[in-house]
Amino acid sequence: MRKVDPVKYEEKRAEILQAADRCFARHGFRGATIAQICAEAKISPGHLYHYFETKESIMAAIAGSGLEYAKSRFAQILEGSNPIKAIVSELDLLNTRHKENGPGVLLDVLAEAGRDPAIGKIVEENSASMRQLLAEFLRKGQTNGQIDPGLDTDTAAAVLISLIDGSKALSIRAPNLGRKRRSKVLEQMITRFLSPPCGTAND
Repeated sequence: MRKVDPVKYEEKRAEILQAADRCFARHGFRGATIAQICAEAKISPGHLYHYFETKESIMAAIAGSGLEYAKSRFAQILEGSNPIKAIVSELDLLNTRHKENGPGVLLDVLAEAGRDPAIGKIVEENSASMRQLLAEFLRKGQTNGQIDPGLDTDTAAAVLISLIDGSKALSIRAPNLGRKRRSKVLEQMITRFLSPPCGTAND
């Protein structure tokens, strides 16, 4: 049996995920086919199945990759002195990172989650992990007097994620607004939502 090089394996796996992400952006999750993903990744279907068994497993891997990225970014922004500015800056970075594909993949996957229990479970588990990360970040901000102490951090984290997801649909609903205008208003909303009442914030 041929020995698998783990570095090359992970590199090829990442290439397949990037190719699949592009296919999902163009055709939607339901519309994209394994053949299209293989053509985009320049591999045969037989080769693909060495890495992923189904489209759902590909989507799960994409979600997992996004979660790992979020974890590493949270670890970095926790070192900052202002949690609200850190969150807003990270959102702007994420919007720039996903600019190429636009909101289509996210919206399509959320819609598919309501129809397909397997995709629904992936989205639910990924969202729960993201909420936990964000809630922990908010609790640390509360301890430092930088986040409203009256906020239920678990619910606030869920609301923030939904607000961020919803804001991405603005590029479809109101494309004339522009990304900078949308980002500015989103920053204002998040700042007002998370900031402690006047006179209670720590400098």
